Amino acid sequence: MNKLNLTHHISQKFNEELENIRNHVLTMGGLVEQQISDALRALTESDSELGRSIEQQDYKVNQMEVAIDEECSRILARRQPAASDLRLILAIIKTITDLERIGDEAEKIGRFAARLAEMERAGDRYVALQHLGGHAQGMVHDALDAFARMDAEAAVHVAREDARVDDEYEALTRQSITFMMEDPRTIRQVLDVMWSARALERIGDHAKNICEYVVYLVQGKDVRHAGFEVMEREVHERP
Repeated sequence: MNKLNLTHHISQKFNEELENIRNHVLTMGGLVEQQISDALRALTESDSELGRSIEQQDYKVNQMEVAIDEECSRILARRQPAASDLRLILAIIKTITDLERIGDEAEKIGRFAARLAEMERAGDRYVALQHLGGHAQGMVHDALDAFARMDAEAAVHVAREDARVDDEYEALTRQSITFMMEDPRTIRQVLDVMWSARALERIGDHAKNICEYVVYLVQGKDVRHAGFEVMEREVHERP
């Protein structure tokens, strides 16, 4: 299993700085996971108040992104890191950007959930949406776990799940188009369901991006835009 050890510095203070910033990323990730969970609950339980609260609380994630980014900038200026330390800082900067965007997608879902709560429910669509949401949420959790353990093999495994999220999204989209064609009165509602599904699909994409940063961090290889076979090959080669 390919992992990285960042406790090798002569300066204990530098070790602590790197560990603290990594923990801050995971704290931010926890906030984002809660946003997704609340958004899905707002959708499935038709809770308009919860949906609106997600939209109002997104500033917390935004504040964390700015704070961590500033922390990274201070370390770059003061420590001038190289090799794996520099990769860690770069991976963190990229990861928090994707986490902030996941939070934005959760905020969108909360907004759609608040609007959908005022309409008559159509059960089948919400079941499919809940399944897609659970899958996307699982990808985010597992991507953050791979980041926490600096486990490149686990990251590749999680990245592979994005194809299943894409398939579920496409199936739900086709189903939704059929509903709208059969009953034009449902167009407004179905469009909100489709936009919610699109947001969940984008969450899966951002989770996959985080997995790619983990591979870069551990292996020093840029696997963005590479196929899964290339990712796996890079992971099993010695860094």
